[in-house]
Amino acid sequence: MIKNAFLACFAPLLLSACALQQPPATVSAPVPSRWFAPLPAATPVTGLPHQGNLSDLSQWWQQQGDPLLAELVAAAQAVSPTVATARSRIEQSRATRVAAGAALLPSLDASASATRGRSQPAGAATAPVATTMQAGLQTAWELDLFGGQSASRNAAQLRYEGSQAQWHDARVLVAAEVANQYYSLRTCDRLARVTRSDAASRAETGRLAALSADAGFTAPATASLARASAAESNGRATQQAAQCELDLKALVALTALQEPYLRSKLAATPFDIEKIAPVFVASVPAEALAQRPDVFNAEREVAAASADVGSAQAERYPRLSLSGSIAANRVSSRGVSTDFNTWSIGPLALSLPLFDGGRRAADVDSAQARYDEAAAVYRGRVRQAVREVEEALITLQSTAARSEDARIAAEGYRASFTGTDARYQGGLASLVELEDARRTLLAAETALLSLQRERASAWVALYRAMGGGWAPQLQGPAPVSTSARP
Repeated sequence: MIKNAFLACFAPLLLSACALQQPPATVSAPVPSRWFAPLPAATPVTGLPHQGNLSDLSQWWQQQGDPLLAELVAAAQAVSPTVATARSRIEQSRATRVAAGAALLPSLDASASATRGRSQPAGAATAPVATTMQAGLQTAWELDLFGGQSASRNAAQLRYEGSQAQWHDARVLVAAEVANQYYSLRTCDRLARVTRSDAASRAETGRLAALSADAGFTAPATASLARASAAESNGRATQQAAQCELDLKALVALTALQEPYLRSKLAATPFDIEKIAPVFVASVPAEALAQRPDVFNAEREVAAASADVGSAQAERYPRLSLSGSIAANRVSSRGVSTDFNTWSIGPLALSLPLFDGGRRAADVDSAQARYDEAAAVYRGRVRQAVREVEEALITLQSTAARSEDARIAAEGYRASFTGTDARYQGGLASLVELEDARRTLLAAETALLSLQRERASAWVALYRAMGGGWAPQLQGPAPVSTSARP
């Protein structure tokens, strides 16, 4: 009978729960069915990473044949504040998820007390001193009638999953930054060698021109031109060397390695920027986006925001809670002890929100606005992801198309300079012609090295745009042991 009365009272409330409507947990973000930029050559190559295998792409740095680069990436990821922040957010999300799940379960608290004193009613004889001891358990449970607490738990779980993806995204970002800085330093070193060689050549030409002018065989203006050219080239070489030092300092700051150690490793490790292993794009845009941790996190945030709307809506409906307690009591006085136990179930309390000045309705509107924002961010992230892959592919295609022309140009200008230098030594060419050929050669060699550096950056950008080998089943780091913390 009591059960039937209970159901009759609360049936309308249970039915109204069905009326709660959350916005869709997923939103559409149209992507093209194919890549419009030209893809890198799909010809199978030994050791070619990421032929549809995400674990291969995640080990891309180890497959470059450059152990120093892999060491630098690992060192930077270990000390990066960006990665540390992402790991901290995982721990925070994990704790939030546990707290949200605990709200669905009953709470149980223990209490104990002891008192000693005299209680004497007015007009009564002197009361004896008594000792009272009590121990008990209290429990409370709020029934999740409208799914608000479940929605909060789901939102916490979704954000926890997103934080794991953000951790990997931070690692990929740091790895790409280190690789770009490493390639910049290596290219700078090669440019420094070119400028030093050019400076030495011009210095020798200036020395010979000065001797010729002193002997009266060359006009002083010609010797002055040679001296000015040598000074200009020496200044350029000094500037290039300084740039290399700056690149080295940046790499030291990124990796936290000792500078002498890094210098010795750079000197001992051979490097060929043209042998960077490519990233093979075997997936269509939709598949590529699935392996982007930032897109995955944005998608999870949409679902979490949807759950937040449901949680906010549930706050506008009645709340039902049940409590209970059990206690053991002992009263001792004048050597006589009396034990008695108590227990209770209830009250079964119903809370009905009547008036709050519009606060709960405003909370729903706020949650809905956050959902709309999350959906817009997700769609924007998808478009940005497609753009980044397309841009990297275009840069790769452009640098590949220009590479052969740049190499031929450098070789041709080198042969031209060699011939002009021979004619100058034989008195058949002027110093102006020689310096013009030298400047052209230097520009061509610089352009070739810069193009190689641009192509290396494009491979790194494509690695970054493809998500660095992350996949939803390859989540973030294991929980941090609290015993290992200082």
